[in-house]
Formats: sequence, structure tokens, C-alpha cells
Amino acid sequence: MAKWSLPPKGGHMDKRTGIYLQTMTMRDIEERLKVNDLLIVPLGATEAHGPNAPIGEDIFLVTRMAEAVAERTGCTVSEPLWFGSHPYHHIGMPTTVPIPEDTFVEFVRAMIAGFWNMGFRKQILLNGHGQEYVIPTAIHQFAKKYRVPALIINLNWYHAVPTHFKLKSEGGPYETPFIHADEAETSWCLALFPELMKQEWAVDNKPFGFLPEGHVDKAGSLLRRPINWYGHVGAGPIEVKAYIEGVVGKPSLATAEKALPGVGALLDYFEKLVTDIMETF
Repeated sequence: MAKWSLPPKGGHMDKRTGIYLQTMTMRDIEERLKVNDLLIVPLGATEAHGPNAPIGEDIFLVTRMAEAVAERTGCTVSEPLWFGSHPYHHIGMPTTVPIPEDTFVEFVRAMIAGFWNMGFRKQILLNGHGQEYVIPTAIHQFAKKYRVPALIINLNWYHAVPTHFKLKSEGGPYETPFIHADEAETSWCLALFPELMKQEWAVDNKPFGFLPEGHVDKAGSLLRRPINWYGHVGAGPIEVKAYIEGVVGKPSLATAEKALPGVGALLDYFEKLVTDIMETF
């Protein structure tokens, strides 16, 4: 973990630092493709994350991760997709902008095709939002429609380091389980972009479901329960009624220190993934 500078500096999106695709000229891209044809595509959402966090939280998590790994490996990062697909229980929540699944899938599929045509034959769709059940559809539609040689991977960052979300009772750093805009996710935000956070405005609430604990999983399905968090309708409340604060848990408990080991482990894995892809293909 010591090799990563945390929090990262950021500030690459509108500067010619060689990180973001959209800041590069056609000649820049031509030269980059000669040495590295891997593109990281950050996928997130515009979504309520409480009074203390930006509504682009899911985006900034993955862009900061992508920037750090691109600096280390020499790959390229696309500017993010700022809007995402949402499950039914997010509908109607103020400051959340849900995109219908069909529209989202078609858009992502078109992005993949455009990047492929540009020369990026290897793409990692780095997801920071609860839409992991939709993204693979776009990947497989691309493969079926175009039938061209490509390596397209969907990486949901929280799936890379599940052991780093353990509770204190399990030997981990957290008092509450990872859900949404809570202790865990907010800790990662404080580790990656503290300058965008207003922790003095944090408010807490108490998550609940209608079924007894043990059936339905929580964010990322990291607890390996029988029913994925997205595998139901009606087993839990809708956010606009139960969690109007925009959080599901206790963000007031968050600290950067709780997340730093996990962030380091995630960046280590992500760097290895990029390196292994470039060495293999």
C-alpha cells in the first residue's frame, strides 16, 4: 500500500497529463495505441449520497482509481459515463438520475464499439455503482452483434477486495456492513477524494428489510446470501420513503483510515489485472 499516494492528486480530466482519452489529439491516440491499447472506461451514476457527499460519488470513486492505475501502467482512461442504471427502489429519489436499462445497455454497447473502432481492443469497464447486473448484457450484446476480436471486462471494484469490508467482529475495520453512502463507502470517499466531502453534514439512519436477516444480501452481494441484493422486488423499502436522507447506514462513523488498506489492495489488484492483460494479449 505504501507505493500508492493517497489521497491521489486528481485533476486530470481537463489537463494534458496523458491520462484521459478526451484530452488527447488524434495524433496522441495514434502514438498511445502503438504501445498500449487498453482503455479503462469508468461507469458510475448521478445519485443521492446524503448531505455530506457529492452526487457523483460513484463516479469519483472509479475515476480516482482509474487515474492512479493509468499513471502506473501507461494505459488510457475515458472520461466517465456520468449517469447509470438503477434498481426499482431508487426511483423517485431526489438528485438521483436513473437511466432505463435498455437505454443504458445500448449506450454502453455503442461506447464499446466506438472505442474498439478507435483502436482500443482491450477495455475494462470499471463500475462504481449498483448496476453490475446490467453491464454484462452490454458486453455480450457487443460480442454477438459485431463478432470482432476483443477483450472486454466488467470489473466492479468492490468485488476485487471483499475481505476489506469485514466488520470489527470479523477482524475488519467497520462497525456496520457495506450498503450505500454509509460508513464503508464514505470511508473510501474520504481516502480517495476528501476535498469533495463535507463530513460535518453527515446524517445517519438505520437500514431495515421486510424479511428476517439472512435471506437478501447487501451491496455488492458481498455477504454471499441466497438472494442477491438486486434479485428481488418488494423484500425491502424504497429509498424515497425509508431513506430520504440519501444514506443507508451511518456515514458519520467513516474515516479514511478505515478504507486505506482496502484502497491499497484494490489498486494493487487493478494494476495486476492491467499488467496481466497486456502481457497475455
